[in-house]
Amino acid sequence: MVLGGAPLSVGTAPWVNALPHERTECERRWVQHRDSGETFTVEFRIGLATGEVMWIQVATQPVVIDGALAGYIGTAIDCTTLVTQRQLSDQLVGLLDVSGDAVLVFDRVGELMFANDTARTLIGVTDPGAGAGDVAARTFMQAVRDQLPRVLLDAAPPADSSHRWEGEIGFRSPDGIARTLSVVVQVVRDPDGSVHHWATITRDITEERQSQAELARQATHDALTGLPNRVLFERKTTEALERSRTTHSSVAVLFIDLDKLKHVNDTIGHAVGDQLIVTVARRLAAATRPSDLVARISGDEFVVLCEGLLDEQVALDVAERIRTSITGPLVLQGVEIEAGASIGVAMSTPELLNTESAADAAVTLLRSADTAMYRAKQRGRGRSELYSEDMRTAAKARQTLASELEQALAGNQFAVVFQPIESAHTGRVVAAEALLRWNHPTRGLLAPGAFLDLADESGLIAPIGDWVLNESARTVAEWISTGLVDRNMAIHVNASRRQLSDITFVDRALTILRDNTLEGSQLVFETSEATLVDNNPSVLRTVTALKRQGVRIAVDDFGAGYSSLASLRTFPADLLKLDGTLVRDVGRTDGGDDPMVRSLIQLAHSLNLIVCAEWVTTQDHVQRLKVLGCDLLQGNRIGEPISAEAFATKLRRTTAQAIQATD
Repeated sequence: MVLGGAPLSVGTAPWVNALPHERTECERRWVQHRDSGETFTVEFRIGLATGEVMWIQVATQPVVIDGALAGYIGTAIDCTTLVTQRQLSDQLVGLLDVSGDAVLVFDRVGELMFANDTARTLIGVTDPGAGAGDVAARTFMQAVRDQLPRVLLDAAPPADSSHRWEGEIGFRSPDGIARTLSVVVQVVRDPDGSVHHWATITRDITEERQSQAELARQATHDALTGLPNRVLFERKTTEALERSRTTHSSVAVLFIDLDKLKHVNDTIGHAVGDQLIVTVARRLAAATRPSDLVARISGDEFVVLCEGLLDEQVALDVAERIRTSITGPLVLQGVEIEAGASIGVAMSTPELLNTESAADAAVTLLRSADTAMYRAKQRGRGRSELYSEDMRTAAKARQTLASELEQALAGNQFAVVFQPIESAHTGRVVAAEALLRWNHPTRGLLAPGAFLDLADESGLIAPIGDWVLNESARTVAEWISTGLVDRNMAIHVNASRRQLSDITFVDRALTILRDNTLEGSQLVFETSEATLVDNNPSVLRTVTALKRQGVRIAVDDFGAGYSSLASLRTFPADLLKLDGTLVRDVGRTDGGDDPMVRSLIQLAHSLNLIVCAEWVTTQDHVQRLKVLGCDLLQGNRIGEPISAEAFATKLRRTTAQAIQATD
């Protein structure tokens, strides 16, 4: 017998030419087995003259004669190819075991042939060969079969058909968690087309799908309340309008704006404001039907989608029920807050659906409800309004005016007129109020009431206000330099809450005064009564900073709004301007409003406030207000608002008359 080129003599071990360390191992194993009478098999390597290595497998059988072990007979074969294949197989199995994917191989009838370690963990399969007892393997294979295209299951598929399928299945893992699995199936067939075996590679994508679902939810839901956002609301409204084309039912959109969220954020804090939003969201959900969709589309704005409402009156009834549910006192973090809302209602019409696509109609419906809500706020807040075509016309005109307003300042279309303010005791003009006018190219001269709200909403109020202050200061400086007025002449300029909330407002105002050589004591900023009640910290900081520079603050139109007498004690005002609705009946023969005006003047004086009466239109007003103790008078009886040139002419005339009277 020759092994590896070297002959073997009788009685020589077959592994005598094996590699040294393997020869020793073979000899040790043979010693352990030779007396056992059992089959003995061993594999070892021998070196060839070419430098290569050959694997030899020796297999022996015991020879028994007359019941006694007489020796062994065996065979030796070249098993190099088999060992190489086995080693490669072991390497591949080891690689598959460390893979993060589950690899399973099933025979043609679905019995498990191979499973790596990940498959045992993820799928819960046992060792191959468990047969029908491996429930997990059978369940997994059935779940895969249910998703496979029919062509992969056919015994004789078309020649050009694919043998591969990729997809996702749901599967409950051994830990009891329902998972989403990405599965790749490769069908291996015999030459006759029949299935030989199934190979599957499975990956757990549960977390990936959950992350994708969470991202999709975040893209369509509000983070604070969990309600749908504008994107999802418009999509759902579009779907509802598509359905209404078939059902011929109405779709209503309710636009809800909270009345005091900004006040809560500014005075109590954003944490309480967020809690208010969450509370309102819960109340909205409780006040609507299960089929209604509630969404939050911005800071203090919510919308509700209602389908199947019979008519406009029913829609208004729903709106009032919702408004009532969120109106009233709320206690948040120990602070009582008076919540309220204004609601606009818009309903779909056949004309809308006939002229616009469902997507465009959804946007139009939302915009119409917003317009109706704005009308509700204009009419006093805390109410519901139904959208009408008149609102659409007004809204379009307002939008046009807003775009024209942006060009007005650059186009030099603004002008300032001045109305004198007279001392009630001396009859001398001691101040003038600067009033803005817009010389509109097509609408003529517009008073601030026609456009100032638009300027405030758009943020244009800041540059416009600075322009008014600069023009007024420049004009007063000219009057002083020409001797028309003395150095104590004051100018009154209106300032909105938005302006007073701006942290740069103080610096800008003082710069304008300095550029025009005016002192802070010559400037009076007039602000609304609502600012007094608002108690906004940023406004209070601005007012305090202005007062440090000598600028005075006046509360305008007092008595026309909230009339918060208690706020007068804390708001750092210097002057109180009585609204014309209180002044107009002063001096009537029946006494009129004398007791109220007298009480307000006395209250203001007790708080060291100067009192100015507006709308002074008759001599009786002048005489009676003097008797009541009013300090300053303003109105058409004192002087109408006129241009700077006309005001200067009037001052010259007054000065000349005074000189003549002296002579």
